[in-house]
Amino acid sequence: MDIRELYQEVILDHNRRPRNFRVPERTTCKAEGYNPLCGDKITVYLQIEGDLIQDVGFQGTGCAISKASASLMTDALKGKSLEQANALFTQFHDLVTAPAASSVSADALGKLAVLAGVREYPMRVKCASLAWHTMRAAMTNTHVVSTE
Repeated sequence: MDIRELYQEVILDHNRRPRNFRVPERTTCKAEGYNPLCGDKITVYLQIEGDLIQDVGFQGTGCAISKASASLMTDALKGKSLEQANALFTQFHDLVTAPAASSVSADALGKLAVLAGVREYPMRVKCASLAWHTMRAAMTNTHVVSTE
């Protein structure tokens, strides 16, 4: 299976069956994000205790890439420290915004690395990064994010 097929398969799977598409029982932070270019709307909910993300969930509507990215992100963030979450944000953002021909390392991203395919479609980068920007806003208690 080539990387494009894997990219499509993962996107479709997480769009059909998004992980953590819910409001956690105990939410300590949340933020709303909106992408006016394609209409994606998302709310990210975090349960932070001390410096750890104990639980994370999301709800909203959007394209398959937006929903899949949020689903993969929530799986990756559980149990991470705020510092690790910020580092993961930076690594992910670098991965999806780097020129398609660049060799940005995806090794530390695990399953998230499949979203590197988004960089081949510049108009979709904002779809893939919306949940991530919204998560960072939730961590800093900034409640509304727009990817304009």
